[in-house]
Amino acid sequence: MQGHYNVLFVCTGNSARSILAEATVHHFGRDRFHGYSAGSQPKGFIYPQTLDVLKAVDLPIDGLRSKSWAEFTTPDAPVMDFVITVCDQVAGEVCPAWPGAPITAHWSIPDPAKAQGDEATVYKAFVLARNLLQQRISLLLNLNVAALDRLALSSRLDAMGKVPSNDTAG
Repeated sequence: MQGHYNVLFVCTGNSARSILAEATVHHFGRDRFHGYSAGSQPKGFIYPQTLDVLKAVDLPIDGLRSKSWAEFTTPDAPVMDFVITVCDQVAGEVCPAWPGAPITAHWSIPDPAKAQGDEATVYKAFVLARNLLQQRISLLLNLNVAALDRLALSSRLDAMGKVPSNDTAG
């Protein structure tokens, strides 16, 4: 593996966490990493708070949409180098056979769409998800991918999913 890497973030609804991850990798990955997202059961919409927390840190939202993981299993789909599940529900599902045999990992991120309370409380849940993802994605983007074999990469990606947050929702 060397050069340019495609990363697919998978969640159930593809309306919050995986979208946050896609936008983050797409922006900060620049020439090395390209972010994608998909859902096993896409909702067909993106939560407004997802877009709001991206805009709050000047991340572009153009082109983001809720889509099925089936789009990434077709012969003309981009080949993924990494597939990362970001919700516990989809991690337990039988995933498709991804073309190219990408390295897979699971990063458990609390679902901000399940947050209850007033508008500010719900917004903070989306900020927390964005911050957790950005912390883990930063580790991914700083990996010397070309210097590691598949087993080491897999181990590092799994370890990233267990990184405790030292960040708050604020």
